[in-house]
Amino acid sequence: MIWPVGAATGIGSMPGDDPRETAAVVAGELPTGVHVSELPGRGAPAGMIGRTAALLADLYVDLQPAGWRIVDRPGIDHRRALDLIRRDLDELEQASAGYAGVLKLQAAGPWTAAAGIELHRGDRVLADRGAVRDLAQSLGEGLRLHAAEVARRVPGATVVLQLDEPTLPAVLAGHIRTASGFGALAAVGTHEATDGLRTVLEAVGVPAGVHCCAAAPPFAILRAAGAAFASVDAAQLSRRDDDPIGEFLESGGQLLLGLIPTHDHDLPAVRTTTAPARELWLRLSYPPETLAQRVTVTPACGLAGASPAHARAALRRAREAGQALAEAPEEL
Repeated sequence: MIWPVGAATGIGSMPGDDPRETAAVVAGELPTGVHVSELPGRGAPAGMIGRTAALLADLYVDLQPAGWRIVDRPGIDHRRALDLIRRDLDELEQASAGYAGVLKLQAAGPWTAAAGIELHRGDRVLADRGAVRDLAQSLGEGLRLHAAEVARRVPGATVVLQLDEPTLPAVLAGHIRTASGFGALAAVGTHEATDGLRTVLEAVGVPAGVHCCAAAPPFAILRAAGAAFASVDAAQLSRRDDDPIGEFLESGGQLLLGLIPTHDHDLPAVRTTTAPARELWLRLSYPPETLAQRVTVTPACGLAGASPAHARAALRRAREAGQALAEAPEEL
């Protein structure tokens, strides 16, 4: 397993615009599950698509009125996104000096990136299957270099990668609108979606998995693509997901289960927080002692929309919930 028993980690995004303070919060609250903090509150170059586009190998982007678009040479927005990433890594390196646990970095997956970036002519990359393949290869190489840099900066850490694919279910269903908004792009087939994910997962050179906080996450595709873990929102799961989850776990995958609310309000007690994980394990008929081995606790999704106080409390509660699953497996 990637994460140790009873571990917790974050999804990625955090509120505010201070990378130093955020890196210190993450390192302090998640001593066994540090992640590279993302601060989209700093603007589009710090958002999921902007950060990912800046990491592409030999492809350049610029911010247009309609969004990110591939261009011939890097412009000011591309350079701004790279500068923000470097600053984030500087602060991560400082806050994580001597860290020897799992260190997770995040980027948009190939299908979410293809739906969020436009070609020169204005169509989404997703509209051109050849362009999607080029994007996936570029993304895989860019993330391989990014992961290697993180490993150099924090040499004691075990670097892992999370591909964020919130748009993947819509891509599979053919619900992505054209750039004009007057039509919808053709649905992507299961085999093609699997190949696109596999291209990136196999290229990055570190253990890698997929985060999808939408309803009905495509576990079968994640399993076939070779994802080492699946990160999902527990509130979005239904009993129909039990068999796909079981098959994913049986194949050797690990589950990052979003149990902590991301919006500001009083957090439930630890026992209430962990109840969905315990109930899932009962339905799957797995031994109680394996729950904390196979499940790592996270917030339900990113925390960029939360207050700084709630974000800190959510990470702390994730750590407490992970510890509770490890310390009291017999309570199933």
